[in-house]
Amino acid sequence: MTGKSWCVLKFSALLAWFDGSTARHDTADRIDWPRALPFLGMHAACGLACFTGVSPTALGVAAGLYLVRMFAITAFYHRYFSHRTYKTSRTFQFFMAWLGNTAIQRGPIWWAAHHRHHHKHSDAPEDIHSPVQRGFWYSHMAWFLTGKGFATQERYVPDLLAYPELRWLDRFDWVAPVTLLAALALAGAALEAWAPALGTNALQIVVWGFIISTVVTWHATYTINSLSHQWGTRRFNTADDSRNNWFLALLTLGEGWHNNHHHYQHSVRQGFYWWELDFAYYGLRVLAACGLVWDLRPVPEHALLKNRKEATAG
Repeated sequence: MTGKSWCVLKFSALLAWFDGSTARHDTADRIDWPRALPFLGMHAACGLACFTGVSPTALGVAAGLYLVRMFAITAFYHRYFSHRTYKTSRTFQFFMAWLGNTAIQRGPIWWAAHHRHHHKHSDAPEDIHSPVQRGFWYSHMAWFLTGKGFATQERYVPDLLAYPELRWLDRFDWVAPVTLLAALALAGAALEAWAPALGTNALQIVVWGFIISTVVTWHATYTINSLSHQWGTRRFNTADDSRNNWFLALLTLGEGWHNNHHHYQHSVRQGFYWWELDFAYYGLRVLAACGLVWDLRPVPEHALLKNRKEATAG
């Protein structure tokens, strides 16, 4: 490869972070470092907290945005866009997609496509983020930094491709996060000017509310790929190594009931029993009471009995 060709290739990789339609659809499973730069940069930027300090206000914003965006990933990106476990209007569908996009986990079409592929090939050699096949770190985060992971597998999401607004969010998946970043900066500046007693400012709110909150949300989400197939109990005999883990369920608002989910993925509820806390499901029940979503699919009785086994620790 000539030096000019190499530069063009790397420029294209960087451009893909701003326009997803320019991404090369390759099958490379090695990390594409130019594409990894924003991801690494967010982690490095967490160190700015040493200079901004912290305040109760900044911590509150960080915690609030963690919960809101984790709910958006769990209840919207996963249970709606990936599995269609309930229905909603086209307007609220776009709101759900936008809110999920602020978590910086790419667009809803990309997310759902990879997740549907995961269920089709769970823990098989084709599963790109299986810890059984590729180890902890690759399944946790390296997979989506590869050429193979970056591309949207459109054949799995024909239903979502029918919506131009969702395709636009997938193509320009930086717009929603940057909008949130700008809003937080403005809010922090306003608090510094009008409520100085709170002891915060624009940079502090951005560092804690956007950067640190996002990185924590990322890694909490990733544990479902990396840890929920290795650490926990198995109530059902599934073809993969999915496991239930109460701690990960608390961390991700219900996603940790992963063996339940892989056993019956069509239910809006992943904590099948009342003692299995599933806060995303509770939130969706509230949205249903408000008329924003409807036709929430329950867990049928036959699913609770089929392929059941005694729980064993992993």
